[in-house]
Amino acid sequence: MASHPHFRSRPLTPLTSRLFLAATLLAAGAATAQAPATAGASYPTKPIRLVVPFTPGGSTDILARAIGQELTRAWGQAVVIDNVPGAGGSLGADKVAKAAPDGYTLLMGHIGTLAVNPSLYPALPYDPLKSFAPVAWVARVPNVLVVNPQVAARSVKELVALAKSRPGQLNYGSGGNGSAANLATEYFKLQTGTSLLHIPYRGTAPAVNDLIGGQIQVLFTGAPAVLGPIKNGQLRAIAVSSPQRLPALPDLPTVAEAGYRDFEADQWYGVVAPAGTPREIVARLNAQINLSLNSAELKTRLNNEGAVATPTTPEAFGKHIASEIARWKPVIQSGRVKTD
Repeated sequence: MASHPHFRSRPLTPLTSRLFLAATLLAAGAATAQAPATAGASYPTKPIRLVVPFTPGGSTDILARAIGQELTRAWGQAVVIDNVPGAGGSLGADKVAKAAPDGYTLLMGHIGTLAVNPSLYPALPYDPLKSFAPVAWVARVPNVLVVNPQVAARSVKELVALAKSRPGQLNYGSGGNGSAANLATEYFKLQTGTSLLHIPYRGTAPAVNDLIGGQIQVLFTGAPAVLGPIKNGQLRAIAVSSPQRLPALPDLPTVAEAGYRDFEADQWYGVVAPAGTPREIVARLNAQINLSLNSAELKTRLNNEGAVATPTTPEAFGKHIASEIARWKPVIQSGRVKTD
């Protein structure tokens, strides 16, 4: 049968060849662009591993388990907590940095692993800004400045005056060299021009016990560790490190209110994924974590732990990490902070 003249094949001209090639490339590009979106829409299809770079029981672990429970409840996929302690959190962080960027291996990072370690460890095996994709800023845990009740100071002003009248004679404790308590107090010393002698402990609990017993005089550490002793009258609270007052201690002023403007030395925690994780998966994780953080139930749970929920965008969390790296570097250098 003869072919219809309108359907007879014709040779492609240079112009039609270019148009055909352009249409082919556009179609291929559209298909590629749709692939991550499809992956994001179906995510997750299997259990998620959330790495905690410290031992069980600490603030990082508590927050990770709280977020893990919320994600499991929302998506019906288990979130498995994997504790990988060592080297100030660097071992666990490096494990996530080298994991597949598919959204199934995440890190519950914090101020140490993401902002402090770059200045503490010269040979850090990961780069907090290049190795990870910020996902969600979970919470701030303000540090509380406390003293033994025998110390003759009831305010920041009185404590600074006492420290300046007895330079190097007041001892402050911490959970170890390079710990959040160590850095918060060094920052306080830098801002107030005081001299306090550092006594490092192997953990926060023994430092709190010795403060109660009078072996040390000052401690500037995370609220959860000292809320009980403050309420029992075993310790005297002087101030809180956050820009706003702590809901658990509403009558306690901030250091900024005491005259040291813009003072802030909170601990903070957030979820990151390996660099290269698809944006759609990051967005899905961020939206669900923020939804959980905005729930009355989780807010109350965090407040009881002395933590403050901080839902925001991945971009805002990334900017916070970068600013914290820059802020803590001079503190570490001026205080000559070393790791254990």
